[in-house]
Amino acid sequence: MTLAAPAALSFEYRPAGEPALGVGTGAPRLSWHLPTAPDGWAQESAEVEVTRTPWGGEPVTTTHTVAGDAQSYVAWPGAPLASRERASVRVRVSGAGQTSDWSEPAVVEAGLLDAADWQAELVSPVGIGGLDAPAPALLTTLRVDGAPQAVRMHVTAYGWYEVLINGRRVGNDYFGPGWTVYQHRLRYYTYDVTDLVHEGDNDVAVLLGNGWWRGRLTWLNRQAVYGDRLGALVRFDVATDQGTSAHTTGPDGWEAVETHVTADDMYWGTTTDLTRPLLGEERHPVAAIDLDKAILVAAAGPAVRAVQEVPAQRVWRSPAGELLVDFGQNVVGFPRITLRGATAGTVTVKQAEVLEHEELGTRPLRSAKATDTYLVPDGDVVLEPRFTFHGFRYAQVQGVDDLDPADVVAVVTHSDMTRTGWFECSDPLVNRLHENAVWGMKGNFVDVPTDCPQRDERLGWTGDIQVFSPAALFLHDAVGFLSSWCEDLAADQHDDGLVPIVVPDVLDAPFAACAWGDAACVVPWNLYQASGDATILQRQLPSMRAWVDKITSLATDHLWLGGFQFGDWLDPAAPPESPAAARADADVVASACYYHCADLTARAAAVVGDEATAATYRALADEVRAAFRRRFVTADGYVASDAPTVYSQAIVWGLLDDDQLAFAGARLADLLRLESFRISTGFVGTPLICDALSMTGQAAVAYRLLQQTGCPSWLYSVTMGATTIWERYDSMLPDGTINPGEMTSFNHYALGAVVDWLHRVVAGLQVDVPNRTVTAAPVPGGTLTHAGAELDTPYGRAAARWRLDGDELQVDLVVPAGMTGTIILPGGAPELVGPGTHTRRCPAPPAAAAPTTVRELLDSDAWPRVVDVVTKAGLADDDRALAERLRRHLAMPLTPEHLATLVGRPGFDGPAQGLAEQLAEALG
Repeated sequence: MTLAAPAALSFEYRPAGEPALGVGTGAPRLSWHLPTAPDGWAQESAEVEVTRTPWGGEPVTTTHTVAGDAQSYVAWPGAPLASRERASVRVRVSGAGQTSDWSEPAVVEAGLLDAADWQAELVSPVGIGGLDAPAPALLTTLRVDGAPQAVRMHVTAYGWYEVLINGRRVGNDYFGPGWTVYQHRLRYYTYDVTDLVHEGDNDVAVLLGNGWWRGRLTWLNRQAVYGDRLGALVRFDVATDQGTSAHTTGPDGWEAVETHVTADDMYWGTTTDLTRPLLGEERHPVAAIDLDKAILVAAAGPAVRAVQEVPAQRVWRSPAGELLVDFGQNVVGFPRITLRGATAGTVTVKQAEVLEHEELGTRPLRSAKATDTYLVPDGDVVLEPRFTFHGFRYAQVQGVDDLDPADVVAVVTHSDMTRTGWFECSDPLVNRLHENAVWGMKGNFVDVPTDCPQRDERLGWTGDIQVFSPAALFLHDAVGFLSSWCEDLAADQHDDGLVPIVVPDVLDAPFAACAWGDAACVVPWNLYQASGDATILQRQLPSMRAWVDKITSLATDHLWLGGFQFGDWLDPAAPPESPAAARADADVVASACYYHCADLTARAAAVVGDEATAATYRALADEVRAAFRRRFVTADGYVASDAPTVYSQAIVWGLLDDDQLAFAGARLADLLRLESFRISTGFVGTPLICDALSMTGQAAVAYRLLQQTGCPSWLYSVTMGATTIWERYDSMLPDGTINPGEMTSFNHYALGAVVDWLHRVVAGLQVDVPNRTVTAAPVPGGTLTHAGAELDTPYGRAAARWRLDGDELQVDLVVPAGMTGTIILPGGAPELVGPGTHTRRCPAPPAAAAPTTVRELLDSDAWPRVVDVVTKAGLADDDRALAERLRRHLAMPLTPEHLATLVGRPGFDGPAQGLAEQLAEALG
């Protein structure tokens, strides 16, 4: 195999393949990978060629040698870039006497690295642009003297901005500058607008919408949370054949007008008067408003963009006569509708995720109107809202007689992350579950990791991302996205260490909550695991410590007891009106979370070389573990409240001794058997339960849990037509009605955290980026005959696949150059391998033996047949009722006669006529 040139050269967290403009550091780190390399080859050094061009200056090329095998987050060679300085970079690598070709060049430009570089003021319209007034726009003329060679626009805003230059849109970004803790961090973006300008005068319009800055937020519909005035801060840098110049915002040279967007809100939607021009004619003055430029930060992660268009699948009239559109997929964004030969009037478009009784199901929206209104003229017109987004699969259109599906698309908007992870198996329902998690992530990664995208909420709930972050970081390159959000979490963290339940914090909840505040420790650790970038831990370690210290201040004898907790939120056993009423005791859950956070903080400190902090929090974690075991765990491993979630926490997080694990795993498996493998965990337990089972030799039960289709289960929603992950396992009831709870969403990614287990255990792909290892350790099971996963690591594509072929199991592992691999066949010893593709075969796992006990019956393929016999005989309502009847008899030897006696009606003296014979047939 040849040594290929380095590929995917990138800077910091910016994606490869596009210029990294406006980077917020003068020393951006470099990353690359090697598509191929000879067997046994290792990088010994790299040459980095840097062609630097100061703004308006001449290029200068230098070459630097970097020793070692680092390929990810390699330190910038040479002097830091100055503000607006551009560099074109190439890399080639050497080792074992071989040197690669040069990589393709990649471009990076420093942003405005000092607040003084802006030389601009944030300006706001005067006399227009009030809270309930039409959306305003700021106007100026950009004078370009000479032929433009390079033009950059740096921009941020109070509110959302959209920029037009000579009537053409700048970029494909939406909802900039995004949502941060505005009082501490306000992002700016840099755009290359060279192709949009010409010599002479250029018309510039900066449209402003309410957005997160002053639009409605939370179910309380709070407005103007951050301020009541919209405004923009802009700097243009222009380089022509005649020299360089700058144009900035300030009271002089800028004016304001009203636009034809007469109302805009993220929750309520927009009103647009298309009978008027976009920009009004009456000009109004602007005024400078205070902005501390020290809070300005360059964007680290991707902007929200229009990334896809989903065509309408069907247009029809509902029983009530409403014109409905189905896009076939629950998406986030907005519909774009082309009206042909329209008659002047009003058209409204209302969005929702589901139908109920064949009409648009709007109750889950709560107070969000999710309605866009258009005043349209005669003729052809395109309906597309500005300054809003919706979560929807369906749209209801009023004011038109009919629509051609070809004239309707859903524009999908989310943070433009690069897809990095994939999974596929032989069960189409499991594949759809995985795809639903992908869509759920896309729809809720809209600049912040939100809980849901449709109702009067859309907040950065810390608990949701804490549980989903491992899956998120596999599915997409979300390192820049979540690293930036972690900075906001630290900025919003209280002086006493309390972590808000949402970030940015617009709820002002005064309490600490386990699993939610744990995001301060869990998300940075998961970022490190996914990227190998220890600087994230270095930066976030004070926040991690502060959160653990906050818990310590609340603890009694090293246990977190009492006070409000969300606990195992949305346990299916909890009534719709009381989602915190879980089976798992809140004190047990919280104390386990306390240990987990102390443990992660100790690990993080060790990674960054802070030995004193590592020792302090390791000692604390040990004390919490000991207290947890004294208070909540019996000698054999029984965990207080005897709920699936507490066993899962104790097993996965290491709260039990080795000799207790078998009992705990067996008890957990029995609890699931007694539910006939229905889900019995909420937000805390769901990401852990399958791991807890597979770690304790109960993988067969984990597969039964995974492949269950009854309600509640992961696949129940799939059988009901879901195309995203639901907030509740039963957000829609089996009869097609919406769950009566006040809090019901059909696009909530948290319960999709199970897909992380699909990647690591079902497919068997385990990637340790910090240690640069890839392992194939599949655990075949259930009805699956094959499964596989692929991941674009910082070192290239890794993959693990397995397939059953008769009595043989084939396992494939792909190890990228720069990493080492391990193959672990079922029951076998680890085998170390190098980069490349490796195939191994072994005997297939033996088929399950015929059940000999009631417990084994529940695990076997015969169980559904037995349930069918018993329910048809009228002896049980369903499989869960039958399992409950067998609760005290799991260890009983299995015979048809015994089973017939056990399932008979209370007081029944013996087997029902013919029942034993039918059961014998079902048992095979």
